[in-house]
Amino acid sequence: MIYLDNAATTLIKPVTVEQAVLRAMRSMASPGRGGHRPAMLAAEAVLDCRIAAAELFHVTDPERIVFTMNATHALNLAIHSLVGAGDRVVISGFEHNSVTRPLHALHADLHVAGRAVFNPEDTLAAFQKKLPKAKAAVCTHVSNAFGYILPIYEIAELCREYRVPLIVDASQSAGILPIDAQRMGAAFIAMPGHKALFGPQGTGILICGETGSPLLFGGSGSESFLQRMPEYLPDRLEAGTHNVCGIAGLHAGIAYVQERGTAAILDHEKRLLGIMAREMSDSGLELFLGDPEHQCGVVSARPGRMDCEWLAQQLADRDICVRSGLHCAPTAHQSVGTIETGTVRFSFSPFVAEEQLWRTCDVLREILKSSS
Repeated sequence: MIYLDNAATTLIKPVTVEQAVLRAMRSMASPGRGGHRPAMLAAEAVLDCRIAAAELFHVTDPERIVFTMNATHALNLAIHSLVGAGDRVVISGFEHNSVTRPLHALHADLHVAGRAVFNPEDTLAAFQKKLPKAKAAVCTHVSNAFGYILPIYEIAELCREYRVPLIVDASQSAGILPIDAQRMGAAFIAMPGHKALFGPQGTGILICGETGSPLLFGGSGSESFLQRMPEYLPDRLEAGTHNVCGIAGLHAGIAYVQERGTAAILDHEKRLLGIMAREMSDSGLELFLGDPEHQCGVVSARPGRMDCEWLAQQLADRDICVRSGLHCAPTAHQSVGTIETGTVRFSFSPFVAEEQLWRTCDVLREILKSSS
């Protein structure tokens, strides 16, 4: 099997992640729910993961690392903390439904800034124009559909200039690009655990520059006499039993990223991008490629008159895993002009070998040739 759907979930993970999950299942209970050994082991595992995440993302206080079910959960926490009905909110032209659907549900007044893919100047100019009088801004760091690296630190600087709190969706960048929460100064940074951090599904992180408002209410393991959530982080936003096994696996995934380094991971993805660009340049496949400085390991493609779903299925029949359609990001496809067709998406990870991508390109050429 050749797995090229890492923008959805990294299926191939370090073996240490599986080992950590199994160890937690066999020895750990729930943190804050007792002083016995299984509860204390769980508390240590959760704290260790907070500390590792804080170190990776340059967060001064590990208690500002809040564990969530996924990036969608984290983004909903952030959005509901800052946005109310009718509030002016600026978003990029490349947002995922995990951003746009909560904003629509809140009846926010949405303003899209920047539709030109792989064009940071256009993105920055649009944000500068639309930020005045905004209640909040939400911006993805990397487009999940096209791999476009948005100029997030420059956008963050504009938000500070206009005193607009910023929510960053780091779903496609966490573990690949360096993220410095102190330098970014965002109100919230949301990310999943199951993508480039190599954790299990059902894990996520919200980095809190602000305290935030809870979405869920219930047990926190602290201040049980209160009939409201505690006022302090992380307890305020972590109601109910933690996914201790998932968090233990996430810690192992973060440790892998720290050991290998985001620079090496990004360099590998860019080599794969280069291979695909060279190998498929004269194939008739329309590739959405930008300056390598502005794209990481996600490539969208359209096969001319061929249906994207059909091409993805042809690859699946040959044991090559990709994704087709709108990738839960219709806003991005509206920006690029692919809303009617969608694209076939190829997304990489450190566990994709160059030989696997050469093989994929060979198979693509065979399919395209046989269908022409």
